[in-house]
Amino acid sequence: MIYEIAELYIKPAEHDAFQAAVARAVPIFQAATGCLSLRLDRDIETPDTYHLVIGWQTLEHHTVDFRGSAGFQDWRALVGGFFAQAPKVEHFRTVVAGF
Repeated sequence: MIYEIAELYIKPAEHDAFQAAVARAVPIFQAATGCLSLRLDRDIETPDTYHLVIGWQTLEHHTVDFRGSAGFQDWRALVGGFFAQAPKVEHFRTVVAGF
């Protein structure tokens, strides 16, 4: 499994609406081929910053299958207007699981 970690910068005063939009998008990800999990974390020190952490079976499930799908377009339509700047998206693989 790999993790997509998207650092999202949200416009001030848009937090509640953004979080509601992500909640509405959960079924989009549940239906996506290879998507295993999704969570949204908010930065405590920098409250306009969020991390969207999505588990995928493979990198290609995200970069090819999902990004090329209608679900991706639906996702961006739901949340794109809340971004203060372009998201930073990277992919990670767990190499040590302590506990």
